[in-house]
Amino acid sequence: MNINILCSELKLKYPIFQGGMAWISDAVLAAAVSNAGGLGVIAAGHAPGDYVREQIKKARTLTGNPIGVNVMLMNPHIEDVVQVVAEEKAEVVITGAGNPAKYMELWKDSKVIPVVASTALAKLMQRCGAFAVIAEGTESGGHIGEISTMALVPQVCDAVDIPVIAAGGIADGRGIAAAFMLGAVGVQVGTRFLLAEECLIHANYKEMVLKAKDIDTIATGKRLGHPVRALKSRFSRDFAAKEYDSSITNEELEAFGQGALKRAAIDGDKLTGCFMSGQVAGMLKKEQTASEIIEEMFAEYNELAQKGFAK
Repeated sequence: MNINILCSELKLKYPIFQGGMAWISDAVLAAAVSNAGGLGVIAAGHAPGDYVREQIKKARTLTGNPIGVNVMLMNPHIEDVVQVVAEEKAEVVITGAGNPAKYMELWKDSKVIPVVASTALAKLMQRCGAFAVIAEGTESGGHIGEISTMALVPQVCDAVDIPVIAAGGIADGRGIAAAFMLGAVGVQVGTRFLLAEECLIHANYKEMVLKAKDIDTIATGKRLGHPVRALKSRFSRDFAAKEYDSSITNEELEAFGQGALKRAAIDGDKLTGCFMSGQVAGMLKKEQTASEIIEEMFAEYNELAQKGFAK
């Protein structure tokens, strides 16, 4: 499949999506990525519809290029969010944590691209009329599946006929080249955009990413059925310990984690915040503009392609 299909169908300069990270991926970051030639994505997270509408409208004052919205289907305000996204005619709707089939007709004016962590879900999404799928490996930050990107992407590519975007563990041109060689037509990048100058997270969050080593992330939450990858911190270590404590109920464990990402992203709370990040954090050593990040990644990819190491 032509790796430029995302560019031609979505009017992008580069086949790269910015990950939809709750409390992080706002209008400012999304617009910066879209202005740089990728697809900027606003994260709805658990926010109400009014917030999502406000962010879409703000992004459109900052860029004339396409914008995506990441819809978390577990959002308690999901029905309002779904309606807002339809009314605002977001160019791309990316979904996670569930099956968006019942909303597909409502989103007929958008390209719907679900995040999948298995071939079974990828095939279901194709039958439901998805434009593409994002195959996200367990290396990713935030909510994760169990299969690595290297194993997941080629199997999803073999399982469906629609475009596949690779996500998880991609932070430079080598990652892009690997994704294309595995059969993907584009990449989604989250963790590296934490260090975009336009990313307005707390300085403590950026400092932790910059200082991270290769072994400095941890996956927690498997006991609750929705594992999350984050940087090792006081909170994540405490959460991991509580998962093995049979005297703590699932409800108590859920309550312990409630609001932890917001405390990290907004407040920079190193004691009780959950600093979500992918395993590539150890590769990242500098803060750049969104444009510099994208240009550098594709310059590295093009160099590899010229040497014959990539498609």
